[in-house]
Amino acid sequence: MAADRHHPRFQPLVDYLVRLPAIETDATPLKGIASGTDDDLWWVKFGVLIDHPLAWSVIQELGHVLNYLSPNERLPTAFKPVSPPPYLNGGPRAYLSWVIECPIADMDPTTVAEWLDSRLPPADDPESWAVD
Repeated sequence: MAADRHHPRFQPLVDYLVRLPAIETDATPLKGIASGTDDDLWWVKFGVLIDHPLAWSVIQELGHVLNYLSPNERLPTAFKPVSPPPYLNGGPRAYLSWVIECPIADMDPTTVAEWLDSRLPPADDPESWAVD
């Protein structure tokens, strides 16, 4: 797979994420989002525009569905922040990223995108993401 595009298995999840408010994107074919596999795990890494008024609402919603939907309905996914050492690089605006990880054998990225789309506020309606 060329380094200028995501493997097709990741494309539905990437396409979903770029529609969410506060997700950092760029004009490259990768949209500023990284994806890949390590051993038995797949991952998608992206930035959140931390000054966006809906940033923490988006993080909270993703964390809820991906980490703890309910005690009886848990996904095999993990959503967490990742960063190189701040003392060597800099602050969260430039170096804090978020990653969705999942064991390859448990669930594919397309299914994760479908779960998010069916359980989160409408991706294209920023007002629906506002929580008091």
